[in-house]
Amino acid sequence: MRDLIIQPVILSGGTGTRLWPLSRESYPKQYIALNSSSNFTFLQRTQLRLKGLKNLEEPIIVSNENHRFIVAEQMREIMIKPKSIILEPFGRNTAPAIAIAALKAMETNIDPILLILSSDHEIKNPEAFRTSVKVGVNEASKSNLITLGTIPTYPSTGYGYIKAQKNYCKAKNNAIPILEYIEKPDLHKAKELIKSQNILWNSGVFVFRASSIIEEFEKYSPKLLNICKETLSKSQIDYDFQRLDRKSFEKCSNISIDYAIMEKTKKGKVIPFDAGWSDVGSWDALWDTENKNSDGNVIIGNIFDKDTENCYLRSEKNLLVTLGIKNLIIVSTNDAMLVASQKEAQNIKKIVEKLKDDDRKEAKFHHKTFRPWGYFISIENGRNWQIKKIVVNPLSSLSLQLHKYRSEHWIILEGSAMVEIEESSTILTQNQSTYIPIGAKHRLSNPNKTSLKLIEVQSGNYLGEDDIVRFDDIYGRSN
Repeated sequence: MRDLIIQPVILSGGTGTRLWPLSRESYPKQYIALNSSSNFTFLQRTQLRLKGLKNLEEPIIVSNENHRFIVAEQMREIMIKPKSIILEPFGRNTAPAIAIAALKAMETNIDPILLILSSDHEIKNPEAFRTSVKVGVNEASKSNLITLGTIPTYPSTGYGYIKAQKNYCKAKNNAIPILEYIEKPDLHKAKELIKSQNILWNSGVFVFRASSIIEEFEKYSPKLLNICKETLSKSQIDYDFQRLDRKSFEKCSNISIDYAIMEKTKKGKVIPFDAGWSDVGSWDALWDTENKNSDGNVIIGNIFDKDTENCYLRSEKNLLVTLGIKNLIIVSTNDAMLVASQKEAQNIKKIVEKLKDDDRKEAKFHHKTFRPWGYFISIENGRNWQIKKIVVNPLSSLSLQLHKYRSEHWIILEGSAMVEIEESSTILTQNQSTYIPIGAKHRLSNPNKTSLKLIEVQSGNYLGEDDIVRFDDIYGRSN
């Protein structure tokens, strides 16, 4: 056990559309601190709950390329330098991601035990979780493919189920052979399933040797494995990231690890665990996991409620007032508000798809946009003007650039900035400002060990983010 190396693999490519409007394609739930009792995001907590496991390697993270700077920054915040951040050009479900991560892990010739984790799950008892992982590591060392199955507490229609060979009450933290995987059921079937004590929720947490899962891919999905090998071999290192080859990756099947391997393998076992697990895939699931007041309400943000029961109420900014309502989800952000019955929570994903079909920007885009140097927040905009709040990380710098169609005003709020405009440079501090004309080469840098915050006012005929010509960039970005 002492010599077994544990390689965490964090899958972080999801979009979390059932938690719209807080979670969006450009800024999904795994990067948000949704839990009211913690300032850490789901991604950060996924890594932090591993603390205490022995022989633990730094994580391999598989992420959508559009979120690469968010991943890097959130890992930096908790002082983790991932072994690799693998960038998918688009989503292809869990089987390709896990195959590529296993191949990547084998490059060291260590053949580690892979601990496959979703980046957006809630586990209330990390110690119990780690205990189950240790059992899983021991079982995986014997070439078994282990799934952690959580003991169901209600008839969920949002989770997949696992049928184990034995009663889970008599086998907690013991590996039981898997008889069957059961897809997400309707309510009637879910009620029947949980009557049995050999039925578990599929948590999506897996433990197996890298060589063992590759062998099962060779047996049951050889074509997919070969495509993944090609994709990884043609990948490119880009700054701190490994970009998968788009043309090769496009050939991968859009298939889960359950369908591709776990439902077919003869080596599958499940370890029942009870650690307060939830995939927090919908607002009603989040309501279920959060602390509630005496009226059964979850209250987060600027809320005034009266005669309100069993509701999830969240406001990111404006005052939200409720009166005489029950069993509702109300979530207010800077640019959108959701009001829904709790029983319709699973259908919010369909509403988001309809918003996308109608080309509503609120369906995909968040007002907060990350860059390698920090982030900006869109505050207000008109036909030919836009206001942003910009936050530049300590000792970071934007590229040397110019804009063809817009001018910019910068007003320093906190910290100090090194500002270069054409051949001149100056230091600006709080309440000082500067103007960058259209077509002027310029660069903004933060020379300090604290964050720089400023307001940017843009004006011009075109304000798109693609109006940028870069001359020098420490992050290797081109136009």
